[in-house]
Amino acid sequence: MSTRNIQLDEYLGQAFDRIPVAMVVVTQQGMITRVNRLAEATFGYTSEEMLGQPVEMLVPERYRHAHPGYRRGFQIEATARPMGAGRDLSGLRKDGSEFPVEIGINPVDTGEGPMILSVILDLSERKQNERRVSDALREKELLLEEVHHRVKNNLQVIHSLLDLQMLKIGDPDLVAMLRDSQNRIRSMSMIHQTLYQSHDFARVDFQQFLGELLPSLMDSYGMVAGHVAINIESTHVKLPINEAIPCGLIVNELVSNALKHGFPGQRRGTIQVVLEQGGDGSVSLSISNDGVAIPEDQNLERTGSLGLQLVRLLTRQLQGTLEVQRADPTRFTVHIPPGGQP
Repeated sequence: MSTRNIQLDEYLGQAFDRIPVAMVVVTQQGMITRVNRLAEATFGYTSEEMLGQPVEMLVPERYRHAHPGYRRGFQIEATARPMGAGRDLSGLRKDGSEFPVEIGINPVDTGEGPMILSVILDLSERKQNERRVSDALREKELLLEEVHHRVKNNLQVIHSLLDLQMLKIGDPDLVAMLRDSQNRIRSMSMIHQTLYQSHDFARVDFQQFLGELLPSLMDSYGMVAGHVAINIESTHVKLPINEAIPCGLIVNELVSNALKHGFPGQRRGTIQVVLEQGGDGSVSLSISNDGVAIPEDQNLERTGSLGLQLVRLLTRQLQGTLEVQRADPTRFTVHIPPGGQP
């Protein structure tokens, strides 16, 4: 062998030791013929302790019986590939401890015949980081769950306090105002309850929310089944909480207004709530009823109704637009652009 070839072999040998991953060369019979320094550090053996030993010494005992079969399978189809794709692999250190690994196997031709080069990555630190991230996410979820639960409970306390206050008030107009405030509080409380129950703290299942809110509004205003019906269309619509709360309050105001003024004298009818979400994230919320029409001479821009003032304020908060149809049927439609609330 020429001096140049000897120098090249020495250089390649040094590179083998300097590569920052553990590397083990194994014969087709499964005997270890070469290891680099990081392999020694990873498994806790010296090279002298590993050379000439079966590679199964680096494999946990419960997996050793299957390992020769995997090696024979690789010899039949000797192409570079990850070992144990789809399985969690473990290495065994000299001290008996196990650690997660990722292994790449490559066929190599040497002057001593075909061999297998195994590149071994110790995943211990990565797995620990993944567990830390997973634990942190779980802690965040638990915290958000507790926050929504506490907010809901606090709002329910305020609702109950208003109940007690109404028992001491004889003025029906003042009682009605307190009842309206109760319903607004209930609407916000139900948003947080829906989030708490779904464990999805980013988006509110609005159909579930409406299914709980609207019957409670019917009860609040004394509407009985068969007198006024409410239909809901919002299948699979989920809204971020910064849109869900304003939308919930808008529904509360407009449905309450229809129940109070749209069906006098036991008049029968239907209230329709439709929520549609476009593919671009835009939202259309429509509340209509076939009850009493809005008089043409009523100026909705200057109405003294707190409910309609809130609807316009909330629509602006969502950067949306409000359309009003006065009759056949009476309909309020709020269009919210994608990412409606900053």
